[in-house]
Amino acid sequence: MNLKELTKAEEEIMQVLWQQGSAFVKDVLEVLPEPKPAYNTVSTIIRILETKGFVKHIAYGKTHQYYPAVAKEDYRTFVTNKLRAGYFDNSARAMMSFFMENEQIDLKEADEILKMIEEMKKRQ
Repeated sequence: MNLKELTKAEEEIMQVLWQQGSAFVKDVLEVLPEPKPAYNTVSTIIRILETKGFVKHIAYGKTHQYYPAVAKEDYRTFVTNKLRAGYFDNSARAMMSFFMENEQIDLKEADEILKMIEEMKKRQ
């Protein structure tokens, strides 16, 4: 599947669907933060997500229950790769360095990353 980047509103709704697994428009609306968008706005965004291939539905008469057609992990990989390519010359080292220099990684996380690297070395 050829993924496209989501708008902020689309991503917010996808986060709800990924968390809940499936939902009706009213269910999505209930968990969105204040100020809540109009019901029709949420319905329109979900239909756009369906057109983009991110969402599918099950029809119950005139009512539809929506569920993700794209896994959160797949979209996370897409967004991360796009971020790395667009801002860090496709370098994981440059991206990690950026987060470390801006203190967005604390010592505990750094230790966990080092353990992950050591495990990766053992597998190779």
